Amino acid sequence: MTSRHRSSESANSLSPRRRTVVKAAAATAVLGAPLAAALPARAAADTPAFLHGVASGDPLPDGVLLWTRVTPTAEATPGSGLGPDTEVSWVLAKDKAFTAIVAKGSVTATAASDHTVKADVRGLEPATDYWFRFSAGGTDSPVARTRTAPAADAAVSGLRFGVVSCANWEAGYFAAYRHLAARGDLNAWLHLGDYIYEYKTGEYAARGTVVRPHAPANEIITLTDYRLRHAKYKTDPDLQALHAKAPVIAIWDDHEFADNAWSGGAVNHTEGAEGTWTARKAAAKQAYFEWMPVRPAVEGTTYRRLRFGKLADLSLLDLRSFRSQQASTGSGSVDDPDRTITGRAQLDWLKAGLKASDTTWRLVGNSVMIAPFVIGSLSADLLKPLAKLLGLPQEGLAVNADQWDGYTDDRRELLAHLRANAIRNTVFLTGDIHMAWANDVPVDAGTYPLSASAATEFVVTSVTSDNLDDIVKVPESTVSAVAAPVIRAANRHVHWVDTDRHGYGVLDITAERAQMDYYVLSDRTNASATSSWARSYRTRSGTQKVERTYDPV
Repeated sequence: MTSRHRSSESANSLSPRRRTVVKAAAATAVLGAPLAAALPARAAADTPAFLHGVASGDPLPDGVLLWTRVTPTAEATPGSGLGPDTEVSWVLAKDKAFTAIVAKGSVTATAASDHTVKADVRGLEPATDYWFRFSAGGTDSPVARTRTAPAADAAVSGLRFGVVSCANWEAGYFAAYRHLAARGDLNAWLHLGDYIYEYKTGEYAARGTVVRPHAPANEIITLTDYRLRHAKYKTDPDLQALHAKAPVIAIWDDHEFADNAWSGGAVNHTEGAEGTWTARKAAAKQAYFEWMPVRPAVEGTTYRRLRFGKLADLSLLDLRSFRSQQASTGSGSVDDPDRTITGRAQLDWLKAGLKASDTTWRLVGNSVMIAPFVIGSLSADLLKPLAKLLGLPQEGLAVNADQWDGYTDDRRELLAHLRANAIRNTVFLTGDIHMAWANDVPVDAGTYPLSASAATEFVVTSVTSDNLDDIVKVPESTVSAVAAPVIRAANRHVHWVDTDRHGYGVLDITAERAQMDYYVLSDRTNASATSSWARSYRTRSGTQKVERTYDPV
């Protein structure tokens, strides 16, 4: 392994090899484990088994995507390239007992697709619960529930989505998934990226300690590696439980590839020593689409749009495939109009979709924070000239060039589009930075709140990945008590930030308001961790601003 991303971090560069301080993690000694011990339990010889659960995703008014992985024989472990072609049948019914079957079919699982299968079922009724299972060689999979979206022209009274991001296997248990699964009231759940992590064992764990080892032990680079890592995650009982209760709507962020990925490389990739980035990216994408119940609208990307009646549509972004390389803080290039986070085609697609939308709410599944984050407490009349002098983004001093802060021209164009076309009720749903935020998205952060807010943003914290108190290794809430007031003082569009806790969100939407309830876990390193409500924020229709509300839905 080379040392290309193990160098120490200078104070003025603010984590060149990791996302920001909230994405930093000290490398620890490798905790080796035999690969075989980390793989899923083997199937009995010649007896098919469903060791990785079943899942559904991307609900439409008339359809849903069903997924599973079959282990047809003992040697057909994930990534092995071994095992026979196997016919896998599926059945979908209106009841859990399968007395009212509405659709069935079969698909062939092959080693070429790592024995994963998908069935894109159509001809279903809108806004309807269904149950499904797979079968192979006389063996049935677990039974799972899914739900179709409302009809496109339906008057929908409410929607409820679970919202998660940043689930690092080695940093803890996925109790957040278990608590969402226990609710039983979700139309779907959104995974906003970092569904898996690419690091080698021990490099990125819980305060430097591996809670449970993943597989393979090495940093994942090849197609076999990525398949193995996805397979390991899919053995988690809490993740399986949530997949079995509601359809997922997922986008990727960087760790499905490598840390701080961009179109031509990644911080956590050494060209040559680790092969080519082109090959690694292709392997990561292939494994992702094999192992995730995602229906790509544009081949090789996760940007697409779903609709939920007249109440909301959801534009899902791919902010890794097309972006320019991250700017170095202070380089002056964050404002360069030739640099992009979306790519021209995707930004045009997003703008056109937001303008044409006739729903009450326009939701945007967004993997990195769009609201500006500035440091310092200078007045606006001093901040902008200083930023220009130093070659920093004129909205403020960027500390995270991996976010939209590092691509300010794209952000200005998008927010100006919202304002010029009077597009209301745009809500960005964001993950990535292991902190919870409730933000207005100002047109001009330097003069906010005198300037307008073009949209709002709810950022969910990590399921397990280290946040600020973990990095400095102090008791929970210690850092937040100090940092949150400073952040809010310098960022008047930020209504709340919690830098220290792990958990998930529940987004509840009505015609009158979109509300995010933030939940936190008692202990990410405890498989039996409890969950408690922390805070709630909402944006009322027509306001483009966030306000606190004092009860969860």
